[in-house]
Amino acid sequence: MSGVRAAVVGGGIIGVAVARELLQSGSATEVVLYEKENELAQHQTGHNSGVVHAGLYYEPGSLKARLCRRGVSLLQDLAQRQNLPFDECGKVVVARDGSELGRLATILERARANGVPGVRMIDGGELARIEPHARGIAALYSPTTAITDYKAVTLGLAREFEELGGEVRLGLPVTALADKGSGVGVGTSSGSENYELVVNCAGLQSDRVARTAGDENFPRVVPFFGSYFLLKDTSRHLVNGLIYPVPDPRYPFLGVHLTKRIDGEIMVGPNAFLAGGREAYAPWQLSPKDLAQTLSMPGFWRFAAGNIPAAIREGRTVLSKRSFIGAARDYVPDLTLGDVRPGSRGIRAQAMNGDGSLVDDFVITGSARMVHVRNAPSPGATSSMAIAEHIVREITG
Repeated sequence: MSGVRAAVVGGGIIGVAVARELLQSGSATEVVLYEKENELAQHQTGHNSGVVHAGLYYEPGSLKARLCRRGVSLLQDLAQRQNLPFDECGKVVVARDGSELGRLATILERARANGVPGVRMIDGGELARIEPHARGIAALYSPTTAITDYKAVTLGLAREFEELGGEVRLGLPVTALADKGSGVGVGTSSGSENYELVVNCAGLQSDRVARTAGDENFPRVVPFFGSYFLLKDTSRHLVNGLIYPVPDPRYPFLGVHLTKRIDGEIMVGPNAFLAGGREAYAPWQLSPKDLAQTLSMPGFWRFAAGNIPAAIREGRTVLSKRSFIGAARDYVPDLTLGDVRPGSRGIRAQAMNGDGSLVDDFVITGSARMVHVRNAPSPGATSSMAIAEHIVREITG
């Protein structure tokens, strides 16, 4: 399929990257990008930490592993071309005691298999030289792990998309997709318009958009919020780059870590707990529709029953600032409650299968005429341009 008229649903980083790739590759002669908000990058793209993941954790051969490494390269090229912010500040994954060394060694094996440059194991002494306020008996050091501003990246991609002749339609939610045999109808509040190809990159709403087109009910998005604190200006010296824990297989989420941001801020977090809605960015926000949909899933209750220790751990950080900062102090003991101020809150579109298991890899479904990006968690932003390449390559055969 080439030279078609196409539409992309969703103005986050993946949607904009796909729209641009369709034109840049010549796979489409006309592309319209639909975004329900009045600006691009208003949801997951605009509420993340800005980490450019190097590919440490992902199963070799998985879509995450392959597309992350390719995505880093494409992101670096874009940043250089458009003078966008990009800082290889480096990352340490810290083992606090001997029980975590085996898992750390497994991460090192995966990182090397995935082609992560410069990654190596360091001892506690070298960790103290890289991150003087961090404490651990050993760490995995990734010197090329970077940070950027993903909203700025999205706007940079949008500029190139429009220069290629693409059209961005803001403030226009897509309410339905319909296969009409000769094309795909994209329904909005202003009516329906036909396209030969539609790619659904609606993020937090991707499963709902997919179901209007007759795609499978699962995986389904379950929203989890993550809250952050920020270090006060006088305490930023406590962190030089990115300080992460060793992932614990007993828990479905990584846990609190410390992250330098491209604007110089230092983020502490996030925790992870069921959100009151897919776009509930404030603690008091609640969507009865979203919550009812989640709580009516038998699989969600199986997930909850199997993760009670994780729920208790995360619940403590939701209810107690002391518990939240205490989790970060496991890695930076000099951190105190007085060093932080309230930060932002984001929503993670976690895809869940019908049996309650969480979907780990990227999930892209559909047909040659309708493609649905059903799951694109971290490193989705890092991989965005590579995901776009992959989708367009699959469409064109």
